Parts: sequence; C-alpha cells; structure tokens
Amino acid sequence: MVPLAALLLEEGHRVTGSDHTLYPPMSTTLERLGIPVAAGFAADHVPPDTDVVVVGNAALRDNVEAAEAVRRGLPVLSLPQAVREYLLPAKTSIVITGTHGKTTTSALMSWLLLDSGRDPGFLVGGEMQNLGRGYRRGAGPHFVLEGDEYNAAFFDRGAKFLHYEPKHLFVGNIEFDHADLYADLAAVLEAFRKVVALVPENGVVVVNADDPRVMEVAREARAPLVRVALDTPGVDFSARDIDFGADGTGFTLVEAGLPTVRLSSPLLGLHNVRNALGAIALARSVGLSNTEIARVLPRFAGVRRRLEVKGEKNGVLVVDDFAHHPTAVAETLHAVREAYPGRRVWAVFEPRSASSCRRIFQKDFAKAFSTSGADETILAAVFRSTLPEAERLSVDELVADLESAGRRARHVNGVDAIVDTIVAERKDGDVVVIMSNGGFDGIHRKLVARLQQAGVAA
Repeated sequence: MVPLAALLLEEGHRVTGSDHTLYPPMSTTLERLGIPVAAGFAADHVPPDTDVVVVGNAALRDNVEAAEAVRRGLPVLSLPQAVREYLLPAKTSIVITGTHGKTTTSALMSWLLLDSGRDPGFLVGGEMQNLGRGYRRGAGPHFVLEGDEYNAAFFDRGAKFLHYEPKHLFVGNIEFDHADLYADLAAVLEAFRKVVALVPENGVVVVNADDPRVMEVAREARAPLVRVALDTPGVDFSARDIDFGADGTGFTLVEAGLPTVRLSSPLLGLHNVRNALGAIALARSVGLSNTEIARVLPRFAGVRRRLEVKGEKNGVLVVDDFAHHPTAVAETLHAVREAYPGRRVWAVFEPRSASSCRRIFQKDFAKAFSTSGADETILAAVFRSTLPEAERLSVDELVADLESAGRRARHVNGVDAIVDTIVAERKDGDVVVIMSNGGFDGIHRKLVARLQQAGVAA
C-alpha cells in the first residue's frame, strides 16, 4: 500500500491514509514523501473532498472508513484495482508470479529493463538494493508487477494478479499455500489457470517446464509458450556449466539448444538460476539482447530479506531470508550450503505466516529441515498462537522428527534466548540463516550486535 501511495503521489494525486502503528522503512518513507497518515481508523479520517478510497487486504468488512466511503457513494477500490486503473493504462503489463521467487524475479526483470535504458515502471513486493525501494513510475512502455494469488480485499476475494492484465507472464512454480484462503491445491491451480488464460495471443507466457503443475495450467494459454528449465530437455532457455560461490552464480545460457553467452548472476542457489532464466526469457521477449543481459545482470544487487547478508562479526556470518514455506526454507538452506561449503550452518526459523503456523505443513517442514543440510536448527514459537491446537504447527513434534532423522534441533523460546544460544555456541566460520516473513523482534540487529560485543570481550 505504501509503494502504491508513493506512485499515486508521483502521478499527481493527493494521497492520505490511515493505519495502525507503522514502522520503518514504511513510516519513514511516508514521512519523506509528506503523505499524512492518521493513527487508527475513523470516519472523519476520510477527507471531505476525497475522490476514491483504496482499501488494503488487511482491512476487514467492518472497517469504518470503507463504510464511510460507501455511505458517501465514493468509489472503493482494492489495491490491484487501483493499480490497473491508475498505473497500467497505456502500459505493457509484465507480471511475474508463482508460489516462490516472484519478488526476486520481478525485481531482476525490473532491473534488466532499467539498467538497459528501457525506463520501466514497476511495483515489486520488496526493496531493491540497487534503488532502496521497490517501485518506480517510469516513462517507458513496460510496467513490471509482482503478482500473487492472494485475495485483493474483503470485497474482492479473487486473486490480485487477475487485475493486472498481463501481456507477458512468467509462472515460476505452483504449490499449495495461503491455507487461510484456499481450501486445497486444486483451488490454487484454478487461480493460476485464470491468470494464464488472460494473456493475449500477441503476448508471451514464460513457464518453468520443470514444474508439472505449471505445465498443467499452461494448457490454458492462448499466447505462445516459452519454456525455461534446468532438468527438462528441449526447452527454449536453460543453463549449463553452473558454478556456485559466495559472490553469486555463473552459468552458460543455452537458447534453443545452443550455448549463447556466459552469465554472472549475483544471486545464490539453484532456484535463483531458474528465476534468472524466467527474467531472461521475458527480457528477450520484449527486445533485450543477450549482450545487454550479460552486461546488466552482474550489476543487480538483489532484494532486501532475500539471502541478505546482515553482517559478519567475530567469525560468524548472519544472513536474513523471507523464507516461510517448506520449499522456500529448503531452497534457501541448499543455496547457503552451495555458497559457503565447509562452513557450519545454523537454521533459525520463526513460523509466522498464515500457512507456516498451520499443522498442514508439519511433515513438509520436517522434510525441508532434515534434507537441507543445516548443522543446527533452532525453532522459535509459533507466532499465531490463537490457532486451535489441532490446527497449529507443533514445534516440539517438529524437533522430535528432526532428531529422529539424525539432525540437531531444538525449540528455543524468545529472541534473546536464541541470540544467547548462538553467541555461546558459536564457532569461527559459522553461517546463521534467519528465516521469517516478519520482523522476528529485531533478531538480526540483536545477534550482530552481540557477536560484535563478544569479539571485543574476547
């Protein structure tokens, strides 16, 4: 909602808002832009001369400001409806979606267009390290959107990406997620079928051919399919001779079966090679050359909270990641193993998202942590403790399953206790990977500070 407010301001609109307590970087962004924000919700927060009210998907049906807008007869839009109405006219919409990797891939696609001089607009669900933000108005013809299948608003229960009118689309992967919204995988697949079917015949649908669910929904496409893959032969774009390191990944781009150019990506992990292939295929479809891609790709600095190094103190590297789904957890830890071979890896995880707090992923998390190769696993308490016990993830059972699989794991309550444990047991060369889709009570800052203090004391 804050990036949307910023873009509407740049479009020349006057913007105000309401919310509960705000924190940096969103609060400081609003202050810098001069957008006034009222604390809490009240009917008189809607200015008398308001033309449109935009409601975020966290607002419930009883929100008094939405009700006031209806009482006055004002248009009430969801975020994606506002994006379509105010940001997409006269633009070519490029949408990146999938259960995992869409933030990184949409940010990379935006960067490929921007650094090659295409002047794109974009709205990405993370802060791009190159720019210090994830949004841009852009005067060029393209607008890049991270599209997800979550609902748009309490009055608009369809998936957000169905509003984005994609001319070009990338579907990276499909798994069951958003257990608070979708009853089962079939319902998730139906949402993706709908977005694939929206792409016009003169557009392009880029698909990860290694994912059978993606290929299943791709049958709905009217537009030409462009297939990317690492394991499936005969695709349009693939990679070979892949080299991993702490500074990124190198690979040879293979196009239509022929090696074309050696690329250097700053992104870690095999999953990010697939993400890069998706962005590259989209970039090629809108006119970028391999020469441009090879020049621009190494300059991409990544996205905050996606395998972001927070500091290295007293011989211990601290890495932050947004992973909260079992597959994302496994991919993140595999990527760290590939980038830092021979180093002891700590996995610190907070079950916080609406899906990760639920028991439906109990066995999936056990498999993710047991096969990912972490040497030490610390599990925090389930964030959504109000869930009924029968529906709630059991951290203690997860610890027991990991120990049965021969893995060291423990349940540690509280961020301070987690930090104390790591600092007390640290070894030179350790890599600590902290995974949560929330702030995790500032654990990254606290751990880095304590490690620094421990080094000085030593």
